[in-house]
Amino acid sequence: MNLNFELRPWKKKVYSDDTRFKVIVAGRRCGKSRLSAVSLLVEGLRCPQGSAVMYVAPTQGQARQIIWDLLMELGREVIQSSHVNNMDITLINGAKIYVRGSDRPDTLRGVSLTYLVLDEVADIKQETWEKVLRAALSDKKGKALFIGTPKGRNWFYDIYNIGSEGEDEEWKSWHFTTKDNPLIDPKEIEGAKKTLSSFAFKQEYEASFDNAGTDTFKEEWLKFGKEPEYGNYYIAIDLAGFENIGMSQASKKRLDQTAMAVVKVTEDGKWWVNKIEHGRWDIKETCQRIIKNIKAFQPSGVGIERGSLKNAVLPYLSDLMRSNNTYCHIEDLTHGNKKKTERVIWALQGRFEHGKVTLNEDEDWDEFRDEYVMFPTPQVHDDLLDALSYIDQLAITSYFADDEEDDLEPLDWISGY
Repeated sequence: MNLNFELRPWKKKVYSDDTRFKVIVAGRRCGKSRLSAVSLLVEGLRCPQGSAVMYVAPTQGQARQIIWDLLMELGREVIQSSHVNNMDITLINGAKIYVRGSDRPDTLRGVSLTYLVLDEVADIKQETWEKVLRAALSDKKGKALFIGTPKGRNWFYDIYNIGSEGEDEEWKSWHFTTKDNPLIDPKEIEGAKKTLSSFAFKQEYEASFDNAGTDTFKEEWLKFGKEPEYGNYYIAIDLAGFENIGMSQASKKRLDQTAMAVVKVTEDGKWWVNKIEHGRWDIKETCQRIIKNIKAFQPSGVGIERGSLKNAVLPYLSDLMRSNNTYCHIEDLTHGNKKKTERVIWALQGRFEHGKVTLNEDEDWDEFRDEYVMFPTPQVHDDLLDALSYIDQLAITSYFADDEEDDLEPLDWISGY
């Protein structure tokens, strides 16, 4: 047999790795379909009796268009028969390759798999993997290849991070751009960069997850500096659900975080953000951190979002205040009948755009920067931004009287107060 399964360098690197679950984030025309086809054919020829391999795309039509002809071309020497209507291929060893769409989940059940390819993962529902396909790999301890181009941050982003962080030995991730395909003329890529929107180019060619597509907050608006001499501190706290010690690490990462924004507000209405302390804590640690910040900054106001979480915190907080001889009135923060997105934009967009917010140059703002640039994007946390926006309700606004018209005019024209 003359099997032409030659692969380009990056594909060889991925193929030769023996990690059980491989995640590949790749730009368009990177060559990921050929890697999928070769992997399916080789794993099919290794497949023991009573099992099979499967390729899954978002729809049956996409599965047919992306992989069917390629499988037939590359595997013609080892294909015994094929059924184009059912999208089944039988290899010379009797093993089956099933080509399916995730839009027909019933066709994915009832099979034992030694190998699985999920293509264009960002367009496949997470439940398809978790409730249907994962179990099909269990009896034979089958392997899986997850491959696709990002579309925002969804479960594809989550599994990519699992493989990137190296905390689970069964998962490994790779990232490739269109430039990694030597067959694509670099001039073609540069031409696309000039004519496509930055959103489209970053997503399709650079395979970037860091792509908000809204420009609600621009990175060039971020300012960093030292603490102003005069001003009053305020602390705004956005509580999240308190951590369950028994929860898995993967589940914990999906939880919102409690965030405490510590901000110095000057007389002319400018904000200097000392820090935004954040994390997933139990109720005891949350209260201890609140008391520590009250003692350290002696704020003019402390606010917590009104609701059941505040009610849960207050008894513990009151006890700690008495035991530490530290007292502060806790004010109610409300959403004002506004959706979170609207409230955050109203409080922060104008201030950042007009240079009214400065971040402490000695702090690490990487996580805040990510939330800031991506806002509002599904699957991206916004807890730090939310806490900072609540300072708008706490900070005291100064007014002066116009002698001629005897009118009150706001000093802070950006917020309109």
